[in-house]
Amino acid sequence: MASAQIELLNEKEKFDALFQHVSLGILIVNQKGEIILVNNFLLKQFEYNDVAELTGKSIEVLIPQRFHHNHVGYRDNYAAHPQPRPMGLGMDLFGIKKNGEEFNVEVSLSTYKSHNATFIIAFINDITRRKQIEAELLQQKKELEAVNLKIEKLNDELEQKVVLRTSQLEQAMKELEESKDELAQALNKEKELSDLKSRFVSMASHEFRTPLSTILSSASLVAKYTQTEEQEKRDRHILRIKSSVNNLTDILNEFLSIGKIEDGKIVTHYSNFNVKELITNICSEMQGIAKKTQYIIYDHEGEANVYLDITLLRNIFMNLLSNAIKFSPEDGKIEVKSSVNADYIIFGVKDYGMGISVEDQKHLFERFFRAKNATNIQGTGLGLHIVGKYVELMNGDIRCESKLEKGTAFTITFKNDELPA
Repeated sequence: MASAQIELLNEKEKFDALFQHVSLGILIVNQKGEIILVNNFLLKQFEYNDVAELTGKSIEVLIPQRFHHNHVGYRDNYAAHPQPRPMGLGMDLFGIKKNGEEFNVEVSLSTYKSHNATFIIAFINDITRRKQIEAELLQQKKELEAVNLKIEKLNDELEQKVVLRTSQLEQAMKELEESKDELAQALNKEKELSDLKSRFVSMASHEFRTPLSTILSSASLVAKYTQTEEQEKRDRHILRIKSSVNNLTDILNEFLSIGKIEDGKIVTHYSNFNVKELITNICSEMQGIAKKTQYIIYDHEGEANVYLDITLLRNIFMNLLSNAIKFSPEDGKIEVKSSVNADYIIFGVKDYGMGISVEDQKHLFERFFRAKNATNIQGTGLGLHIVGKYVELMNGDIRCESKLEKGTAFTITFKNDELPA
């Protein structure tokens, strides 16, 4: 008997050692929910000083007041169907200390029977620190999400800025390229202007020298012919002076015309007129300055009335006929044609003179251009340029066909759709 008691005492000591010294709060309640036993660790958790403060009291004394009503139902249900399990899965559980302070707990339940009575064991762990860590982690997660959101927003803004900067850069590059092109064009124009100035000075010095020399020499010779019977000689030199002055006047008129064209001061003035009559008069006038046996043949087909700028058209024919006379032999003929139909007005001037090379034809309507085979013949190189501009002002088209030593033919075409009703 003594041995059995000793063994029982040893078992009780083992139980007490395990029950009282485990780092986990443990309490035992009966089926009514009354506290039967608690260990020392639980007393510390809930800040009680003595087991007597809890023994015999309802388990709800350790639970915040707001949970009492629901907990009684949970407790009775568990007592009716006891089984080992964690308590409050998916829920935040709270305990309440003696001083009323709440804290987070984790509870596991189990049961045992003794003398036909069922007892419930609750293992209670203070998880306040874990909850703090979880809350910190959650806060860090939210902050990280906020940072990520901010980063995404910054990335979007950065991408937009990159797109904007790229667009601005492309625009800047485009403007730079345009500026480069404009600069290149300006340099080309400056080079062209410089070249034109050089050609003008060269041409002017050459073209002015001959008539001025003629005027000077003729004026000097006229002064020597003082006798009455020398009037014929005086008249001849006076005629040479007049011719040279007219030549200078023509050159200056060409300069003035090209200046007005370049400044955009030439304005077309359309009117109805008899083109056959106009060209007949021009041919008659130009025949007076033709070479010895040169003769101008004029032929017209179709209606006589046209709707064009009569002044510009007159200057065109005067220039073309002047060139034909200048570049044709003394016994050559010059053919002038005009044709008017419902769709087109066509003019033609053809000579059988020295002709123009294929290479020179490409530059025929450029300012100050002179064909290689015409350098010894008087001229400014502006006439055909002016003709081309006048034709362009009246929305026409001019073409040239020429072969060396075979002659040259100019064809000018205007649409006949501008006739007033």
